[in-house]
Amino acid sequence: MSVRQLISQQEIDQSVARLGEQMSREYAEAPLTVLGVLSGSLMFVADLMRKITVPHQLGLVQASSYRGPTTTPGELTLDLATLPDLTGRDVLLVDDILDTGQTVARLQQELRATGLRSLKIAVLLWKRSRMQRDIEPDYFCFDIPDEFVVGYGLDYNGEYRHLPYIGVLEP
Repeated sequence: MSVRQLISQQEIDQSVARLGEQMSREYAEAPLTVLGVLSGSLMFVADLMRKITVPHQLGLVQASSYRGPTTTPGELTLDLATLPDLTGRDVLLVDDILDTGQTVARLQQELRATGLRSLKIAVLLWKRSRMQRDIEPDYFCFDIPDEFVVGYGLDYNGEYRHLPYIGVLEP
């Protein structure tokens, strides 16, 4: 398989910096927890946290609906066992891609039961054409076409996460 570049590393860096500046202003007076969805958002979360200049905590949640060599989602599994205490905190849920909306909708439902003060969604990529739920991210970097993407944390069968750009996987 080959990978065609869709979004360059420079474009990602600029967009993440812009989001970090915006979030720093908006969360200046808030007890913020950045909650990353593993594993695809790892690079985005790390870069975004370095651009958010206000103090904040980190939490990670495991969510997966892709297993093995597939490009279509299966059953969603969540592991919330390692969440920090979110009571009274503003939570920024950070995911790599908003595709069908199923993962984010389920996480919203689970997280709202934790006593948090507010919940906002930030995604690197948004595939509007595939949405099955009525969800819009509060923050996003790129609106992308309905193509299977890899790189910058996103994978195909565990591979390609290391790419510093977003690419389209082609046979």
